Amino acid sequence: MRIGLLGTGPWAQMVYAPVLAAHEDVDFVGVWGRRPEAAGEVADRHGTRAYVDVDALLADVDAVAVALPPDVQADLAARAARAGRHVLLDKPVATTVAGGRALVEAVEEAKVASVVFFTTRFLPEAAAWIAEQTAAEGWFTGHAQWLGSVFTEEGDSPFATPWRREKGALWDVGPHALSVLLPVLGDVRRVAAAASGPGDTVHAVLEHTGGASSTLTLSLTAPDAASGAGVELRGAAGVARLPQGGVDAAGALGRAVDALRAAARDGSPHACDAAFGLRVTEILADVEALL
Repeated sequence: MRIGLLGTGPWAQMVYAPVLAAHEDVDFVGVWGRRPEAAGEVADRHGTRAYVDVDALLADVDAVAVALPPDVQADLAARAARAGRHVLLDKPVATTVAGGRALVEAVEEAKVASVVFFTTRFLPEAAAWIAEQTAAEGWFTGHAQWLGSVFTEEGDSPFATPWRREKGALWDVGPHALSVLLPVLGDVRRVAAAASGPGDTVHAVLEHTGGASSTLTLSLTAPDAASGAGVELRGAAGVARLPQGGVDAAGALGRAVDALRAAARDGSPHACDAAFGLRVTEILADVEALL
């Protein structure tokens, strides 16, 4: 698969570009960014080409990996899909329902493959745990917390980007929490409540179609000593907790690339496709509306 990278920010430089360059089953054709000088630096570092014109890159590839702010991503990924290119997306796919819906419509009309890189879903141990809990029955309640210290670390975190400062933890780490809860507890029937906490902290209560309820606690302004992520489920089967361990983002992205290749080859949608990404956006928008 010939693949291009859209984006030159921290996530693109630290994870996307190295993974695409090292992947044995893709040809990393080139990179485009809104800052041409940054695109040139990334391209030089990984022995590929920098593109000034995004359409020129689209003409040379089978697929694109998108590492851009979500609403920039939504427009450019839809453009790539309309050009017949498969899309590897980052979360959230958009921060408006309209933007996410337009992206899904472009993907569906063009009949291209799409995969959204929800990191936890591509970690082997976590994926096996999610599958095991999805097969179980009788879940009563769940709690997911994703607490980061992006805005409280000494110095500037590379991830304290403008869009995260604007949209906060709800949109940055909320997708991670939902990506774990939804396959296990079912779709969200209703966002029952939402409240703000310290800094950008958000609490939300969800009612699921499977009959269970869940709560979310999300923050990028937690003290460093309190940061971390976890999911706990309680029900007829007892108590189950998402396995803890280091997050191998590069390995997870490599598996997401493989998932995109498989979906493009087989024509079957991946569980984390653009439509799932849109559903996550819709739920987050409902929480935001209550806030």
